Amino acid sequence: MASALERWLKHLALEAQEYVRLCLATFRGMATRPFYFHDFIEQLDAVGVASLTVVVLTGFFTGAVLALQTGITLDQFGARPVVGRLVSASMIKELGPVLTGLMLTGRVGSGIAAELGSMVVTDQIFALRALGTDPVRKLVVPRVLAGILMAPVLTVISDAVGIVGGWIVARFQLQVASGLYWSSILDVLFMQDVWMGLIKPLVLGFVIVTVACHVGLRTSGGTQGVGRATTMAVVSGSVGVIAVDFFVTRVLISLMY
Repeated sequence: MASALERWLKHLALEAQEYVRLCLATFRGMATRPFYFHDFIEQLDAVGVASLTVVVLTGFFTGAVLALQTGITLDQFGARPVVGRLVSASMIKELGPVLTGLMLTGRVGSGIAAELGSMVVTDQIFALRALGTDPVRKLVVPRVLAGILMAPVLTVISDAVGIVGGWIVARFQLQVASGLYWSSILDVLFMQDVWMGLIKPLVLGFVIVTVACHVGLRTSGGTQGVGRATTMAVVSGSVGVIAVDFFVTRVLISLMY
């Protein structure tokens, strides 16, 4: 039992060390040449545009069910007209960034891990090194930059669609006047909330993509290893999104509120 625990702790420490090394190499690749601009544009499309549908659907139905549930609860206090405040605050500060991060983990993180893992098991990574190309600059940096840039954009879209979904439910299900719904949102929305809703996705986008790249580049064991790496990327990325969200929220609250 003790030896198994020791092996597990050593493996955990090794993975953490390799992840930190990958992050440092990624930052170095961002700051120095060469920069693969064409790959970066391709990743913007793969990470952002291709994820738009799932993010829009998730945001819309989250805002709709949030309005429906909170409207029933607020009726107990005669506060149904403030349903817009709850929907907007919840979507912008918490649900929008986290749910968008989880959707990106499931769609983008798994794809990155599978793609890089396949390149590892077929020795394409060694071929890149043999040709004088740094795999981190070529494969990791464009994906990380695309994740950092597109995660806030997708989060803003998810927030907007979620608030619209909440308005539809509030107007036609809860019978709250449209003017009252939108005015309650404007009354409670502060710049600190907006900044929190924009800073979180920056960090979450970095975590999602770097974790997926790390898992993909550490793949071993042939095609079965690729499957394990894909599963590990989704699980690790999802847990990372929720954990990092807590710590980032704690820091931002202490700094801005």
